[in-house]
Amino acid sequence: MQARFINPFTDYGFKKLFGEEASKPFLIDFLNAMLPAHHQIKDLTLKNSEQMGISDFDRKAIYDIYCESHTGERFIVELQRAKQTFFKDRTLYYATFPINEQAQKGEWNYQLKAVYCISILDFLFDEHKDDPEVIYTVQLKDQNNQIFYDKLTLIYLQLPNFCKKEHELVTPLDKWLFFIKNLEDLQYIPAIFKDSIIEQAFEKANLATFNRQEIDKYERSLKVYRDLHNSLETAIKDGFYQGMEHGLQTGLKEGLQQGMQKGIEQGKYEQKIATAKTLKGLNISPKDIALATGLDIDEINKL
Repeated sequence: MQARFINPFTDYGFKKLFGEEASKPFLIDFLNAMLPAHHQIKDLTLKNSEQMGISDFDRKAIYDIYCESHTGERFIVELQRAKQTFFKDRTLYYATFPINEQAQKGEWNYQLKAVYCISILDFLFDEHKDDPEVIYTVQLKDQNNQIFYDKLTLIYLQLPNFCKKEHELVTPLDKWLFFIKNLEDLQYIPAIFKDSIIEQAFEKANLATFNRQEIDKYERSLKVYRDLHNSLETAIKDGFYQGMEHGLQTGLKEGLQQGMQKGIEQGKYEQKIATAKTLKGLNISPKDIALATGLDIDEINKL
């Protein structure tokens, strides 16, 4: 059956729904569903999503969405489709840019506005894969588990753990997560969204309202998403079995248990290599391949 609504996990689809000027009401409502009362947003400004380093030699950061509220709080919103080895480190690194840009010339008392980094994940963290949590809210705490600094907040939304059905949706965040996770598979707008802002988001996501140029951009973005998804699945299977075979052969000499462990480790590495080769064949940049696989750019360039 042909999809009625866009896939929000595509780059084009996500930015269409939350990253355009006309989509600001959706972004505001989505963010407010996660924010404390004192940081509720009335209006926001979409900012340049490409952030340069302090000097020409520094690395830059490219966000999916970067915005500033009417009271000065900064928000980074990222949709992460593929697992990345050091994704938490990347989140913290990205957070330094909206902190640095608040520096003022001349007299300045170092007072900062709050920064929120919100990551929508289409995967589970390996270290938390057995936890049922959908939302991880992270702030700096002291040795007594008390909030030490409340102006930097990292929010991770693990969509694979969100399994609520339509009749189980209670909070605004429940409804937005249901919308994001199930949008492409729906053929109608569920009754629970009638006369709500999310109903308007459904209307914006309706492919029947797209012009030819928008359809072309979306289909190109959808192809990249599907190619990435398929290559990851293939790499996981191929890398796992190749690694297991190698590990089991080694295990005859080193002992079965050590061989099994080595096979798993080798499988993970070969999975990354296979994924990188596939993405490179799709003309995806080494930088994006590095983000998706965790491999070094130098290693990718040698493939």
